[in-house]
Amino acid sequence: MKFISVVSGCYNEEDNVRELHERVCRVFANELPEYTFELIIIDNASQDGTVKVLKEIAGRDKRLKVIVNNRNFGHVRSPYHAVLQASGEAIVGMASDLEDPPEMIPQFVRKWEEGYKIVLAQKTSSEEFFAFHLVRQFYYYLINRLSDVPLVKNVTGFGLYDRRVIEDIRKIGDPYPYFRGLICDLGYEQFLIPFRKPVRKRGFSKNNFYTLYDLAILGITNHSKVPLRLSVFAGVGIGILSFLVAFAYLVYKLLFWNNFSVGTAPVVIGIFFLGAVELFCVGMLGEYIGSIHTQVLKRPPVIEKERINFD
Repeated sequence: MKFISVVSGCYNEEDNVRELHERVCRVFANELPEYTFELIIIDNASQDGTVKVLKEIAGRDKRLKVIVNNRNFGHVRSPYHAVLQASGEAIVGMASDLEDPPEMIPQFVRKWEEGYKIVLAQKTSSEEFFAFHLVRQFYYYLINRLSDVPLVKNVTGFGLYDRRVIEDIRKIGDPYPYFRGLICDLGYEQFLIPFRKPVRKRGFSKNNFYTLYDLAILGITNHSKVPLRLSVFAGVGIGILSFLVAFAYLVYKLLFWNNFSVGTAPVVIGIFFLGAVELFCVGMLGEYIGSIHTQVLKRPPVIEKERINFD
């Protein structure tokens, strides 16, 4: 019997992990009886009763394997570490908030059986705010324009990955990967399954402006040099423009010496404009340096506090 790993990260999901376990077990019992499976849930140092619930379930179901982190290692490192611990012939990655429906797992597996190494759920619609949807669409458009490799739109990582894909990712050894970009960079053929993302039933989303910004910048710095080159082009372009404006002012002053007054407004506007451009360029440079710093440190993705059922 083939072995499938289902991997999920969680933080303060006390109200959802029990249903997640039940639905995953039901899917394999009813629709995939020819497969065995493990469910790996990595807890990112939850502050509620999530760990207590997980230990209770793991005590009666050895198929549930639990990793408890020493501290909160963030929304990228923790699930990435859990994926590397999976031992299945295929690995299904999903969120623990039930916005990624476990009932899609059989669709993933069937396409994997047809030979696809990567099968992803592609969100065609959701119940999120319209303004947030527009921002997300603009981001996908921007990153695809900037990226060296075309990236798949409207995917969160929810999907199935063949063991070979995970081993290739392991060899790369990126301690802080942009996972959805990395799988595109590997070049494996993908199959996309459209789905409507359901609304969260219980609890609150742990995503905030910082986590979303972190993912957005991570996607850009890991897959594009365009912002750095735009900074160079901006510097050259502004330098040429400044020279032409200065020359035009000089000629105009010589022709209308007594009637032309430069004024302070152009000077003030120019200073603020150049300051904004410089700060943006320095900020982007800082993001790239920060990405290099993360790579150089080579810290492990997480430090585990406890493992359950891995023996």
